[in-house]
Amino acid sequence: MTGRLFLLATRSAGKLAELHAIFSEFGLQVTDPKSLGIPETSAEEGLECYDTFEENALAKARYFFDISGGLPTFGDDSGLCVNLLGGEPGVYSKRWSGRLDLSPKELDAANNAKLVTRMREARESAPLPFTDSARYVSAAAFKDSLGEEIRRGEIEGRILETPRGERGFGYDPYFEAPDLGGTFAEATIETTAHNSHRSRAFRSLLNALRAQGRL
Repeated sequence: MTGRLFLLATRSAGKLAELHAIFSEFGLQVTDPKSLGIPETSAEEGLECYDTFEENALAKARYFFDISGGLPTFGDDSGLCVNLLGGEPGVYSKRWSGRLDLSPKELDAANNAKLVTRMREARESAPLPFTDSARYVSAAAFKDSLGEEIRRGEIEGRILETPRGERGFGYDPYFEAPDLGGTFAEATIETTAHNSHRSRAFRSLLNALRAQGRL
């Protein structure tokens, strides 16, 4: 491990599990807002207000860099882009259902219910032939006293009509990716830490920062 401490700007238990596995491989010591006792505020809730994953990821990195007193900070934004739905839900993946009053598990259920409904409607009205192709997208951002860096990662797959798997979070039970050999909800943390969209974004970013001597 290096002597430096890095902040992961997320409160998602699922993301933290995957990211900890990646950062451990790089020998980096990391923490998160909850572990630092940083209270969740309305300002934090409003960070994902931009039109691109990159802008949202940078907004998180900048916010938590400042509020932590200057800890080198990683932020990310990720989402599902479904071709049959014109790229939706995209950057609105987390809040697609409009039910942010719900607990994380209830919110996942509401978002997935909307996905099932929208896909059923789209399949019924789409001209043949059509596909259920989709991709998971992640942007990983970094901010320290020297500046900012950002990288993007994607993984191709398709949307299932019936969910499979008990792991993961979000749309994972409905997203099947050939590179994982199944759905994200069927994959282990070890598998996603090497092959997910988030893994690809963060590994690219970490390698770039290491080459710059910033880790």
